[in-house]
Formats: sequence, structure tokens, C-alpha cells
Amino acid sequence: MELERLGLLMHEWVRELVVRLTPEAMVWPEGLGEPAVSDWHEPLQFHHTMTFRGARPETVTPAEMGQRAGEALAAAGWAVEEEVTEAHLVTGRRDGVVIRIRISVISDVVLYQARTPSIAFYTPEVFVKPEPVRTLDTLSRGYVLCYECDGLGWCSSCWGRGWVPDVERGRRRCRECHQDRVCPICRGAGEKHAATLQYYERGHYPELSEE
Repeated sequence: MELERLGLLMHEWVRELVVRLTPEAMVWPEGLGEPAVSDWHEPLQFHHTMTFRGARPETVTPAEMGQRAGEALAAAGWAVEEEVTEAHLVTGRRDGVVIRIRISVISDVVLYQARTPSIAFYTPEVFVKPEPVRTLDTLSRGYVLCYECDGLGWCSSCWGRGWVPDVERGRRRCRECHQDRVCPICRGAGEKHAATLQYYERGHYPELSEE
């Protein structure tokens, strides 16, 4: 899988930089770990990230460490950018992977941050609303269609997904069912027993009042 390949490239090169620049910090995380969702818009996109902290040796200045980091990345084919503001920042880019080494000028902290590009694992399909679990023809004896979902059974706000689309965030938790996915009134049955309806519920069924 392409994302795993890029994640291993990222993992390998952060480790390589730590070995070269701050070897005493080698309490290294084992394995790449699972990718995280980077974008909740459909289709969901995933990426790998990592953050690692080391300490600059007293005998090496921030500028010297920045130069060493840049040279190591450039020699391996990474496109390198260097910037000096409140810290020495060295950025390497390769195949969409970004590694940033931030070297403090007021302390010995060296911060490694890296991420892969975001990749979708699937092609989104057009969402089709679910069929109702009950209709007038399939009602159980003595039951009426649920007044909330009209027999659907699923939450009529998220249509059984547990989430609703959101322009800004991609997805947000369904406020109607709170990710239960089913209708909060009939709990997925699609029907209510007429004899057990509360007084206020019977108001949804004029035919029961006529009886």
C-alpha cells in the first residue's frame, strides 16, 4: 500500500536524522502504527505522522546542527529548505513526505516532526437511503408505524450512518441519535404497539382517536 510505503520512508528517515544529530535520544517507537484520519470529507483521507524530541549536544551550535540536517537530507535526494527565525528550521520534502527539524536557539531542544501526504483508501459511492423496516403492509398485529420515523427504523436525520455531512469538518456526530444510528423513538423497530402508546403519542394517530 502506498501510504504504508511512504510512512516507512518517513519513519526510516526521522530515525536516520535522530541517529546522526541527537543519538542520545534513541528511545525509539517500535513500528509505524496505524494511520490517522486527516480529512473527514468524503472520501476519508488518512496519513501517518510522528513527533520526536531530542537534545542538541553542547559542542554543536544550532547553526551547525541545521547545516548537518540539511546536508544529510539533500544527499539522500530530499528537497531542502532552511529558515532562521526564533529557531533554526530545516524542512525536507520527498514523495509528498515532509520532515521538519526545529532546532531551538535558546535551549538544547531539537524537535522532529514528520507527516506523509493524505491518501484516500476508497472511492466514495453515492449514498442510498435505507429502505423502511416496516410499512403499512408489514406491520405486526396491533402495531402502528412509528410516528417519528414513519416505519424507517433508522435515524431519519443521519439515515443510519451515525453522522451527518458537514461542509467545514466533513462529518459531525448526529445530534438526533447520538451515533446510535436507529430511530430514538422505536429503537429500530419501525413500529409502536398501539395499546402501549402514551396519551401524547396517541395524538400522532387520529385514526386511534376515532376508534
